[in-house]
Amino acid sequence: MKIQQEVTKFQAVLGLPLGKIGIRTEAGLIAELCYLPPHFDALAPQDALAELAAKQLERYCADADYVFDLPLRPAGTPYQQRVWEAIRSIPRGSVRTYGELASHLGSVPRAVGQACGANWYPVVIPCHRVTAASGLGGFSRSDDQNGYLLGIKRWLLAHEGSSEYAWQQTTLL
Repeated sequence: MKIQQEVTKFQAVLGLPLGKIGIRTEAGLIAELCYLPPHFDALAPQDALAELAAKQLERYCADADYVFDLPLRPAGTPYQQRVWEAIRSIPRGSVRTYGELASHLGSVPRAVGQACGANWYPVVIPCHRVTAASGLGGFSRSDDQNGYLLGIKRWLLAHEGSSEYAWQQTTLL
């Protein structure tokens, strides 16, 4: 399993209320945040930057209004970066559909969904705020409605107090 091989590259693995998340640092930058399956063991931060990221993620879990201030390694194509910037503009407690973002960007919903799935910094770039027009949609390249990834998306939306309409979409599926 690819994710199991890659978990050894993380400088921390946190067990948070939202689920497990791996933190990878590289050359003084956050190189990746990765949702992990629940069976992975926690790993205490191995460097100061992983410790900073862990503290900020814990603060976010305690307060949905917390604003991240982490040095992120540049990632993604220019198109993905445009999508991620649009996602960052979605206010806490709100959602946008893939189609709404696509229209705003002059693109198509599938391309927006692919950019969401390619997000190296989930939570910090809140791709969980993007849903399908008819419901929750996928998350982190998964559409398994009973899997841990969509459970994380549901937790994040509830934590952020998404509008009643958006939350109903997530629980109907």
